Amino acid sequence: MDEHKETLRVGAAVRRRRRGQELTLATVAERSGLSVPFLSQVENERARPSRRSLEKVADALGTTAVELLAAADPAHTVDLVRADDTTVVEDASPDSVMRSLVRGHHQLHAEEFIGDHDPGREFQLRNDVLMYVTEGAVEVEAEGRAYRLGRGDTLYLTGGVRHRWRATGADARVLVVAVAEHIEALDEPGR
Repeated sequence: MDEHKETLRVGAAVRRRRRGQELTLATVAERSGLSVPFLSQVENERARPSRRSLEKVADALGTTAVELLAAADPAHTVDLVRADDTTVVEDASPDSVMRSLVRGHHQLHAEEFIGDHDPGREFQLRNDVLMYVTEGAVEVEAEGRAYRLGRGDTLYLTGGVRHRWRATGADARVLVVAVAEHIEALDEPGR
């Protein structure tokens, strides 16, 4: 059984792209030469477009079929990322490794940082973020305050908080979990 072979659901990617451009199905149908019912079936995963149809949809949306496929959701809801999976490892800086722990376009992003990263880089994410130190220690600056986090410590930041962090040693391992940027957080009364 191949754990990495997956069927992609391109309909959600088409819908996100169309809505992001504030286009109606009728507009995309007109631009692509495809019917509104067919496009609706594609977006609702009731029809799978041929490569040629997907290219027409991509042209109508100002993108490519490859980009739509890259933004597609996996058809399954369980995905295993093994510790030795080298396909998800990328260099974050010469002194570190950043490993994505969740593949694809989902509501949750999770990354593991090993070592340091660019300590001057400031982050301001749209949605909430949780940082958990699994090894070593890091220093985080958020809202004008400095926090030193050691092994087992967690820091929670609500969406919109500007922050930066740096490892205090080469042995640092930090797990960063965030609500995906494409998700619109709901404001609760009194928040």
